[in-house]
Amino acid sequence: MKEHKNTGQNKRYLAAGIALLAAAAFMQALARGVSGAGTWYARNIYPIFVGICGQFFGFFPFSVVEIGLYLLVFGVVVYGVVFWREPVRVGTRAVFLAGMLLFVYTCNCGVNYYASSFADYAEMEVGMYSKEELKELCEFLTEKVNETVVDESYRDHRREWRKESVLAMKGAGGQFPILGGFYPEPKEVAVSWILSVQQLCGIYSPFTIEANFNGDMPDYNIPHTLCHELSHLKGFMREDEANFIGYLACVGSGQQAFQYSGYLTGWVYAGNALSRVDREGYSELYEKLCDEAKEDLRENNAFWDKYEGKVAEAANQMNDVYLKVNDQKDGVKSYGRMVDLMLEYYRKEKEGR
Repeated sequence: MKEHKNTGQNKRYLAAGIALLAAAAFMQALARGVSGAGTWYARNIYPIFVGICGQFFGFFPFSVVEIGLYLLVFGVVVYGVVFWREPVRVGTRAVFLAGMLLFVYTCNCGVNYYASSFADYAEMEVGMYSKEELKELCEFLTEKVNETVVDESYRDHRREWRKESVLAMKGAGGQFPILGGFYPEPKEVAVSWILSVQQLCGIYSPFTIEANFNGDMPDYNIPHTLCHELSHLKGFMREDEANFIGYLACVGSGQQAFQYSGYLTGWVYAGNALSRVDREGYSELYEKLCDEAKEDLRENNAFWDKYEGKVAEAANQMNDVYLKVNDQKDGVKSYGRMVDLMLEYYRKEKEGR
């Protein structure tokens, strides 16, 4: 009788797992194959999940997904040890778990990769730009970095900065309404080393609708990262656009530490682009930076250099594959397109003055 019961349970878990996998595959195919399906989903269905899951998990002061990951790994190991003599049981549960995780991921992240871009929404026609235009943007950013430099530590302003990131994103919603509305506060992961060794500033959790960030990295990086991760909660999954939205939110913030973070982050991306086409111009630009900004950049490089190695290389390769699978065909190179977005935004702002 017990054997018959176990057989019935195994069949149900297997059937449920296959159904969830099939549902996820169908949603992915629909988003990829039907024009406008991803955009409709990201604008009408996904916000419902953000409102429900984001608010629920937002009540917890810690990263729920981080704790959940540790418990999942522990549970899988224990389950495998206890039932290793029952491979059918273990296999059917594994199929169910994989189906459930893939389905939740697809609902809260995967489909959104096929939604219309923020550039389309904001009517920003990103095109080709001259070296002179890039240099002008870099000079503008240099001035702003020097104007907004501030000596503030995340360790002394943990609560304030997390709250300000929400206000900054809502502020950006005043210019671009799609960025308005509800946001849960970002959460610092308890073991930031896990992100550091992967060379990650932050990570969005589709399983709990949480914006998580690395609290160990240099201070200037943190405000922009908070806003970057929150931008994913509006359905903008592409990293280049999340970087740009984070820049917009920070420079429009009422707090100087956020403005400085946005401008210096923008300076790094634009400066790197300039160095590839005009090394001498980049060197002149760097010398114009204030000493405080130069020190922040040195500290940032030193911090990430500590974690370079096989783990970081493997994580970068995995991220590259992940981006390509989700229709970001340039892989990690897509991060560089933030410069084109900044150039177009700078041009439009200059024309509107």
